[in-house]
Order: sequence, then C-alpha cells, then structure tokens
Amino acid sequence: MDDIRQQILTITQRAHLATLATISEDGKPWVRYVIPRADDYLTIRIATRVNSRKVSQIHNNPEVHLTCGVSDPRNIDTFLQIQGRAIFTTDQDEREFFWDPHLGNVFDGPNDPEYGIIRITPYRIEVWKEGCNEPDVWEAPPKEVDS
Repeated sequence: MDDIRQQILTITQRAHLATLATISEDGKPWVRYVIPRADDYLTIRIATRVNSRKVSQIHNNPEVHLTCGVSDPRNIDTFLQIQGRAIFTTDQDEREFFWDPHLGNVFDGPNDPEYGIIRITPYRIEVWKEGCNEPDVWEAPPKEVDS
C-alpha cells in the first residue's frame, strides 16, 4: 500500500469527530459535525437519521466535503480535506456492516427504521501535515467515483 493511502487510512479508520459540508437547497454550504469511518477502499460511511437535513441535501446535490484528523487544536499534526460524492442508503447490509455499539446512544439497533447510512466515495483527498505549505494529494481514478 502506498504511503499516502496508509496515512489516509490511519486517520479515517478510527472514530473521530469531523465536519461534513453539504449544499443547501438554496445553493449555500452547510456544515455539521459527524463521526465518519472509512473501509480499506477509502469508502467513508456516516450514520444519520433518515429524515435529517443532510439526507435531503445529498439527494439534491451529492457533492460533499469532509475535514478530519484534528482531535486537539493544540496538537495539529496531520489532517485531511476530502472531496467526494455521497449517497444515502437504508440497505440492511450497509446498516449492519456499519453498526457500532456507540450508535446505540442514538438508534435502537441496526434495524431501527430511523437509522440510515451516508456513503461517500472520495475523489480527492488532501493530506495536510504540520509545517508543509502544500498537501500530498490522492485522487481516485474517474471510474471509481459514484455518479
């Protein structure tokens, strides 16, 4: 596995707070905190309520942006800027795959009808490191990006 991909996975495969930006119905950015997690293929998943504002915004415009990797502002070492396309799903396999006991604070389990998954396919990830003026960049081949 190449070094940049490993750096991305190190940050995205552990639970952490991140910001997710979507585009509102009037074309303006809307940002909120989420807890994303990536799989080995860099697909990022986020749990959400079926009727949340971000779900309707993603239906209208699938372009999203995540910023993640900083858990302590006194210790900013490496962080990610992620551009991608999102879809919302209530597919039972997806819900079971992503389920974590910590989600039990919000949902009754993977069968909860209010529980859904936002799945993000990144097409550009910038890895910003302390002291660097330019990021390392990972870009997906065009065929890997959800349309």
